[in-house]
Amino acid sequence: MPDIPALADISTGGKPVLARALAAVEQHRDDPAVIALLDAAWGAARGHVIGLTGPPGVGKSTLINVLLKHWRQQGRTVGVIAVDPTSRKTGGALLGDRTRLSTDPEDGGVFVRSMAARDRLGGLAALTLPAMVLMRAVFDLVLIETVGIGQSETDVSNVADTVIFCIQPGSGDSLQFMKAGIMEVPHIVVVTKADMQAAARRARADVEGALGLAEPGDSEWLVPVLGVSAARNDGIDALAGEIDRHADWLAKSGEGAPVRARQANHWLREIVREQFGLRGLASVSDEIEAGVRAGAAPFSLAAGLIRMTPK
Repeated sequence: MPDIPALADISTGGKPVLARALAAVEQHRDDPAVIALLDAAWGAARGHVIGLTGPPGVGKSTLINVLLKHWRQQGRTVGVIAVDPTSRKTGGALLGDRTRLSTDPEDGGVFVRSMAARDRLGGLAALTLPAMVLMRAVFDLVLIETVGIGQSETDVSNVADTVIFCIQPGSGDSLQFMKAGIMEVPHIVVVTKADMQAAARRARADVEGALGLAEPGDSEWLVPVLGVSAARNDGIDALAGEIDRHADWLAKSGEGAPVRARQANHWLREIVREQFGLRGLASVSDEIEAGVRAGAAPFSLAAGLIRMTPK
């Protein structure tokens, strides 16, 4: 029998208990006790989830380090999911959190977990959403850093409440951003390495131009474009403030609940499609919609759908 702690034990047991729970989710995701744990965590959501995406080398990990320090100084707890490229030899995360994120192992208010993207093209690991749901029930903030591989960076919107897209000076003009399709996704855009002055100002103007060309969505949220230099700690207060402002907007506008319902819907469809293909997904599509509308936790719902899906 797998050792699966209860949600209350995870909240009070610190990093070792959370690590054990995440290992159980990864190794025994179909176990009824794991499903019950994830359902309980879904119903106990308290944290705000931030997705950080952008091309490799843009400085995402450096930015995370500075944000972690900022939030811990405020007394806020943070869980980090770092989705890495996959090692061909081991199948695990190629880089690992220790090589990029600098955290105090004695600080119980920060927990970092690396995951390998493996064969998924969307810049996320298959277990990102279950891990996020568990962390969301424990921490004030959950930050997900994606692999960052072009247009498929947009998948981060399926697991995050607030999506931050990072670019760096010299990374392209507004037409290139439009071709990438990424400008429809972020709630905040960050130009990193803003200490590069003229080049950073040009990059910021290009992003603002791309946002101006994008088709207006249904949301009334206006995407801010911020210049940040993590190395100099410039712009971090403004970025953290915009994250909080977007969280407040989601709560006050009523947009927060639909965002999380779309996350559940997307995850359910991916799980069924991966196991049974498009035909199997079509056979239970109505049940997925009905379950999500009813507010059901997606994990036990997924187990039931898989049992009823034609082999």
